[in-house]
Amino acid sequence: MNHGESGYGLWLLVALNSAVFILFAFSFFKPATTRDWRSFGAFSAFIVALFVEMYGFPLTIYLLSGWLATRFPGLDLLTHNTGHLWSTLLGETGDPHFGVLHLASYVFLGYGFYLLSSAWHVLYHAQRKHSLATTGPYARIRHPQYVAFVLILLGFLLQWPTLLTLLMFPVLLLMYGRLAITEENEMRQQFGADYDAYAQSIPRFFPRLRKTQPMANSASGK
Repeated sequence: MNHGESGYGLWLLVALNSAVFILFAFSFFKPATTRDWRSFGAFSAFIVALFVEMYGFPLTIYLLSGWLATRFPGLDLLTHNTGHLWSTLLGETGDPHFGVLHLASYVFLGYGFYLLSSAWHVLYHAQRKHSLATTGPYARIRHPQYVAFVLILLGFLLQWPTLLTLLMFPVLLLMYGRLAITEENEMRQQFGADYDAYAQSIPRFFPRLRKTQPMANSASGK
């Protein structure tokens, strides 16, 4: 097989892309507690693992190389486009960056970062007032920042799935779910009946189709 220019071994791109997305998320999440750092650290590990395979060493392509070579004869496994596995597996032709799933990934990523920033803005002002966040995205779900992280992770998985990140994703979902429950218990101890009323009217992760109005002094965690 004749190979074109390899799309890997670009470790500077690994470092630059990882730093950009991690710092961008950090600027909106602002981890303060040990729990915050744990959740942000797991997110950062996912990002690094993603870009290592995207531009550094294609571990997933290497492990699947035998099957891919049999299933797609003549496929150049070392090109960047081949690494867009959804496009490869679906037999799409042309530039994978314009595929349906890749374009959908931009929607997930864009809305994820928007939700992360808007949730932080509301939470920041609520914390300064020693009150509870109930406006903006907190008027629809109790944990918009965790939902934002999940949307961002899904966006990246639509762009560049790897065996490692696909294994990490359900672990991260479980971790964010447990962190959300822990935060809710802390909010309940701190705000009592006000938080109970809020939790009864506002869903944890999935917004209702019809918007409900929480109590004026109700709260949420991340």
